Amino acid sequence: MRISIGNGGPSRLRRAACGIMAGAVLFTAAPLSAFACTQVWVPGQFTANGDRYVGRSEDYASRHLKIFGIEEPQANTHYTSEESGFDWTSDKTSYRYTYVRDHPSDWSGRSDAYSEAGINEHGVSCSATLTTNMNAEMEKIDPLSETGIGEYNYASVILGECKTAREGVELLGRLIDEQGASGNDQITISDPEETWLFCALSGHQWVGFKMPEDQVSVNPNMGNLRFKVDLDDAENCLHSKGILSVPEEAGLLKTYEDGTPDIASTYGVSDAKHSSGTTTRYVQGRHYFEAPLPEGSYEVTPGKGVTRLDEPTQFFTPGRSGWTTNEILRSLAARGEGTDVDANKDAAFGAIGNNRTVESHMFQIRDGLSSDIATVQWECLSRTEFSIYVPLYSALLTQVSPYFSDLSCDETHQGPTQKDDVEWAMQEEPENSLPFVLMDINTLAYNHRDSMAVGVRAYLDAMQAQIIAQQDAVDALMQATPAEGRTELANKAQMAVVEQVYLKCNALLDEMRAYIKAGDFTQPFAASDMNADGTDLATPVVYADAVVAPSITQQPVSATYKQGAAASDLTVTASSASGSALSYEWFVKTGDTVTSTGVKTANMPVSTEKAGETTYFCRVTNAAGLSVDSDAVTVVVTAVKPPVDPDPDKPGTTDPTPSKPSHKPGGSLPQTGDPLSMLAMAGMALTGAGATVCGARTMRRNRRSKVQ
Repeated sequence: MRISIGNGGPSRLRRAACGIMAGAVLFTAAPLSAFACTQVWVPGQFTANGDRYVGRSEDYASRHLKIFGIEEPQANTHYTSEESGFDWTSDKTSYRYTYVRDHPSDWSGRSDAYSEAGINEHGVSCSATLTTNMNAEMEKIDPLSETGIGEYNYASVILGECKTAREGVELLGRLIDEQGASGNDQITISDPEETWLFCALSGHQWVGFKMPEDQVSVNPNMGNLRFKVDLDDAENCLHSKGILSVPEEAGLLKTYEDGTPDIASTYGVSDAKHSSGTTTRYVQGRHYFEAPLPEGSYEVTPGKGVTRLDEPTQFFTPGRSGWTTNEILRSLAARGEGTDVDANKDAAFGAIGNNRTVESHMFQIRDGLSSDIATVQWECLSRTEFSIYVPLYSALLTQVSPYFSDLSCDETHQGPTQKDDVEWAMQEEPENSLPFVLMDINTLAYNHRDSMAVGVRAYLDAMQAQIIAQQDAVDALMQATPAEGRTELANKAQMAVVEQVYLKCNALLDEMRAYIKAGDFTQPFAASDMNADGTDLATPVVYADAVVAPSITQQPVSATYKQGAAASDLTVTASSASGSALSYEWFVKTGDTVTSTGVKTANMPVSTEKAGETTYFCRVTNAAGLSVDSDAVTVVVTAVKPPVDPDPDKPGTTDPTPSKPSHKPGGSLPQTGDPLSMLAMAGMALTGAGATVCGARTMRRNRRSKVQ
């Protein structure tokens, strides 16, 4: 389908949500808590698993629908914008990619708007955009372009057209060179090898550079965060030709003491002109990553937040390493808890995890893996504070879970003003829609924070922990699966985790609504699906069980026994990927015929009553119905001959040879076959021989007598 500019109403000007389009006037006039998109970068040096993480939250309205979907390849895609006159046609067939988009009702019915976050089939991921700013002096000499590319198109162009992150930087730079930029933005572009930060600095000036491996970043829509790059290092930094000459000719170029260009100060709004909403969130981010700013470098004013912030930097060293996946995901929900910028204690303070976040995502990028599985997209389709991230192998996906909704869904449950309206959240949401369920959970928990926040968060934390733990088992299977089988596995894993999260969150929402309707808030809310001590789910998530069969850790063993002897049980030991209970069933195998023994435990008693050979195996099944068979083993039972009685005349005994008489026949001569007859005959023979010898000796003596 060719994309063209629609004739509908004007764009909703997303700059008013995540930043400004131009100039410091709008910025300083904004509400203190506005401009709340936040971008996070954590390199592998500081993570528990050695993976790198990059992502962002988008803030716009309290009840605003976001849709996860897949864009299929198309030839010569015609990219245009509802925000500007940008117009560009590709000269090739685009790549398949995932996206997170607004509902068409926000963009005059267009379904191509603002792809925001996704991964393409080559493993390139993109987060677009973090809106920044430009100072009034630079605006005068290089204003934003009415025909320039902007956030409406960034992600679609990068993911649809580029095989590597570097290609994405080069393409965006070329398009800005040719048509300009319609806004000031930062965009992260990654592939399995590297992550780049792209900055649209002014109407036609830009810079892109590789993210540092020895520092983290938290940026809440600030264009003045200082950074240093070597503009001459083409391997690690790309930029527009006039990045220095344009401001230098106007006398606006600023430098550090060592002469390095200070690009952020040259192009961005000054420190003093940033709102307390942004500066407060910056300080919260530094606290979260245990790298608080030096005393005196900022000032906190009650009822406002951070009202002074001196020379903040784009990158900094965190207070520790070993950051876990869950900790990094939760960074986008931080509210400065327990610090001098605690938004839970002062409602006027801005917060990273605020009630206007509409979507958050984090890309987990693993070194040494092929591009199809190197990046996992952790996606949260609503406000981050009271939601769940689901893991997705987006580079492989060809199907979308029906629980994500789609661009054709009914969006009216947002409410007419998309404000944090409890009445709308108390109404039944559209069926089978995870985004709307999470939206309602957030509205209710946020607006009943005193009685519901702790219990709701405890339940969601327990669920998130189980999903993260089970993802390890799913990922091990994914890595072991041949390339040709991975798409099927990725689709199946997505369907399983999204469905299970939806079912549990939908049940949680029902209980929250019932709690509010009851009107008794003296006891804090607690989900019924929590265990007795409130530390874990009573019924675990079985996400991994849907794709990973049980693992047998101890196989049964073949054995041989004498008939009637005592025998050991056949035993199998197994575990499920989710840690949930398993079921067992033992079978007899005779050739190709399999018959159940009826034994349904991990141990099976063995009978030695009858002699013979029997082959057994055990079938182990997990909670999702996936099974694995144990090794087939053989039990041999050997027959034993009855013992021979040495005294056949003993009363009560039985002759071992009943076919023969039990007594010798009458007469004194031994009989043939009688064991004693051979001894008698031998005795007789010896007697006869002795008599013969004696007779011969007598005859010799007699002869001698006669001769004498």
